[in-house]
Amino acid sequence: MIESDEEQGRDLARLVVARAGRLVTTGDAREPYRVIGPSGEVVGPVSVFLRDLLASGKSELTLRSYSVDLLRWWRFLDAVGVAWDRASRAEARDFSCWIQLTAKQRLQTSRPRAARLSSRVPGSPNPVTGKPASGDGYAPSTVAHSETVLRRFYDFHRDCGTGPVLNPFPLDPSRRGRRPHAHHNPLDEWRPERTGRYRPTVPKRIPRAIPDGWFNKLFASLGSDRDRALVAFWISTGARASELLGMRQCDFLPGEQLISVVRKGTRAVQQLPASADAFVWHRLYQQELLRLGVPRGRRQPAWWTLRRPYRPLSYHGAHRMFERVNASLGADWTLHDLRHSAAPYQFTRRRAQPDRRAMGDGPRSPDHDGNLPDAHPGRGDRGRARPPRPPVPGAEGSAAAAGAGL
Repeated sequence: MIESDEEQGRDLARLVVARAGRLVTTGDAREPYRVIGPSGEVVGPVSVFLRDLLASGKSELTLRSYSVDLLRWWRFLDAVGVAWDRASRAEARDFSCWIQLTAKQRLQTSRPRAARLSSRVPGSPNPVTGKPASGDGYAPSTVAHSETVLRRFYDFHRDCGTGPVLNPFPLDPSRRGRRPHAHHNPLDEWRPERTGRYRPTVPKRIPRAIPDGWFNKLFASLGSDRDRALVAFWISTGARASELLGMRQCDFLPGEQLISVVRKGTRAVQQLPASADAFVWHRLYQQELLRLGVPRGRRQPAWWTLRRPYRPLSYHGAHRMFERVNASLGADWTLHDLRHSAAPYQFTRRRAQPDRRAMGDGPRSPDHDGNLPDAHPGRGDRGRARPPRPPVPGAEGSAAAAGAGL
């Protein structure tokens, strides 16, 4: 049997994928995002799939992430001239090769005249943090996420009867006909298993915490009480950046040294202990808000922009603030690194460390008023010697009588 040109493989070095189509934010909670295809019309199959994700309890950020991957797939299909419901494993294979070879589309023009391939050369490590710089190609985690999204998308339409019978992105042959980790021995460790045939191997990244000395310099480089309060809460609570930015004025409990945040996954409200110094910086920021005339009220957002027109501070605004501080130090830490920096002392009982990091100065005495309560009681006591038990009543008299031979 003679294979067609598509089954043999396309010339990906000359394939030009235009940045046609876009992702639209609607502001409607019932349909947060819409994917506009290369033809300028709303992609109906994607809207149905996103509505199903929304019904299953997925957050708006998850829907946005899925929409970006699907938009990239629609652009590829438009470049090769194949409809979405006519895509086969040949298109899935070529797409998996193309996304690993091409440069990021945001680094290209909207209508490129020639294909631009990635240099595939890892960036040089940062002299301060040691992190390798991101290259011009897609990261393995992005490629793996895209494969998972597209496989779930075609599984959904196959079950609904609106898509192809065979999923273009199949499971790995070792996973067919059985569940993952079948007949696993509880005494053995979990072994990694491949999920999708075209899913690349994602290297494990070692979390990098910010050293104490560099954190002191970073904290001293912050330019406003708002930024100091944000970093102090991030480093003392370990909350995610989006969780802290979504707080309201009524979510602060200074008397109990607690803040209330809405968790990213479960969307449940949870109280987290914070350092006293973080509340001091927040109080100074509140006085600044009164002078600026920002809207007041317990239900109002807790964090605002510093320039007119005053708007609630978004994640991108906080990210740009942290990037400017990093640029002054020649570093490339991220907001998520603050979460890794907060993890070590949340599992120990070194109470003075959180306040020293939150304030950005030298060590504090153990009896400092800003000591945090242990977020996980009992975990920090495993390596410590427990105090001796009190003697049983009457044991001293029995021991004396036994020594006297009575």
